[in-house]
Amino acid sequence: MKIIARLTVVLAGMIVVGTGFAQGGQKPLLLVANQGDHTLSLIDPAAGKQIAAVPVGGVTGHEVAVSADGKLAFVPIYGDSGVGRPGTDGSSMSVIDLAARKVVATVDFGHGVRPHMPLVEPVSGMLYVTTELDKAVTVIDPKTLKIVGQIPTGQEQSHMLVVTHDGKRGYTANVGPGTVSVLDMAARKTIAVIPISGMTQRISISRDDKMVFTADQTKPQMAVIDTVTNQVKTWIPLPAVGYGSTPTPDGRWLLVQMGPVKQVAVIDLATMKVARTIDVPAGSGEILVRPDGKAAYVSCPIDGKVAEIDLASWKVSRIIDAGTKADGLAWVK
Repeated sequence: MKIIARLTVVLAGMIVVGTGFAQGGQKPLLLVANQGDHTLSLIDPAAGKQIAAVPVGGVTGHEVAVSADGKLAFVPIYGDSGVGRPGTDGSSMSVIDLAARKVVATVDFGHGVRPHMPLVEPVSGMLYVTTELDKAVTVIDPKTLKIVGQIPTGQEQSHMLVVTHDGKRGYTANVGPGTVSVLDMAARKTIAVIPISGMTQRISISRDDKMVFTADQTKPQMAVIDTVTNQVKTWIPLPAVGYGSTPTPDGRWLLVQMGPVKQVAVIDLATMKVARTIDVPAGSGEILVRPDGKAAYVSCPIDGKVAEIDLASWKVSRIIDAGTKADGLAWVK
């Protein structure tokens, strides 16, 4: 099927209000995609407060990414269903001007694809979006907002994506099949499909690109994939079933959210063991580490909160109000 992309741009009446944005730049922002409210929260990380909630113009957006210049946010409109469950099939992605606090463009995928995770890849400059019903990652030129290709994953429910720092390899967590697809991003093809478990969720990659992590949804453990052999290297036992994960900038720790027990596990990557746990509000969401490595933000969908963790003391420094079913996170420098 030929892929069709249509672009709708809203220019009339665009007004920049008092957002704290300066000419030629802006203050740092924490973005939160709120599934229940169908909004994107703009949070001032210094004050720890939401300064705006922007309607995303669709049913539900789960994840968010930011353009390279920090001016635009990309929120795919997934639909009203859970992964692999009956419901509507989203077919578009909203583009939000962060200064104007409004949707200014819409990318139309041409048919229902349940677009989920956007990722702006700095080496290629491309915007990648997982499109589950196409069993693919769709490639978009973020400057023109036109679809320029697809990378097949060979699996259903390709939900989340990470890419190596050189932009050459991609890895998708395929939820229902319980697998990880390995992608050649330049050649736009699947290299391997790695079995993980009966079901998997989320995915992250080590700072040195040597390991990929994904959470087993049938047992309390994390799979560690060797990116050279494309095989599971080892399993890390967890106190409870894990969900979102991310490494710290120094590459020493892996943070894993465990929604069922309202905790974040801190894994020592030298020993591959849980070193400590941190209590957070309820819900399985996403973890984002601030670029300076001093704090991590954990979305807690059930409570509609974001927990800020001080990575020096390993304690929650504050709880930030977001929207209903707060989920995907992104940082605007």
